[in-house]
Amino acid sequence: MSRMTEVSSLTGRLLVATPALADPNFDRAVVLLLDHDDEGSLGVVLNRPTPVTVGDVLAAWAGLAGEPGVVFQGGPVSLDAALGIAVIPGDEGPLGWRRVHGAIGLVDLEAPPELVGPALGALRIFAGYAGWGPGQLETELRDGAWYVVESEPGDVSHPRPDTLWRQVLRRQRGELAMVATYPDDPSLN
Repeated sequence: MSRMTEVSSLTGRLLVATPALADPNFDRAVVLLLDHDDEGSLGVVLNRPTPVTVGDVLAAWAGLAGEPGVVFQGGPVSLDAALGIAVIPGDEGPLGWRRVHGAIGLVDLEAPPELVGPALGALRIFAGYAGWGPGQLETELRDGAWYVVESEPGDVSHPRPDTLWRQVLRRQRGELAMVATYPDDPSLN
């Protein structure tokens, strides 16, 4: 019997770092889970823009990238690899795009941009990703490192990534909405 029957998939959901999470790679991070099963988990940090423009590394895709038009650091693993994530409304996506969850999917950056481009609602390019081995994320969840919340298509291309952590928490109910007001440095209170 597969362990997947015990672990429900979180693919397509957001991991929002709790204020208690001590790893600087994930301080106030919002991670979109692209894959979660009994083999492990993979996601991208949605709110870590770099100063590198998409045109500097993937010139053919630069015109299709949403604002701010920079590459985002998707996580600490494989920083030399690029992932394209796009929102495509409707039931059917074009060749070169694979649905992950709802309207959110992965773009094959080897495909010609003119093939995929006309269908894109939003595109963001990530260098690297966040990864967890089997059971590792579940342990972090039990330890209280992450809040798990529903994603919305606009999270992928949020125009102000520096505010995404607070925005995602604010739209939650109850106690999580209050966490959005947690100070950057609690020692200054």
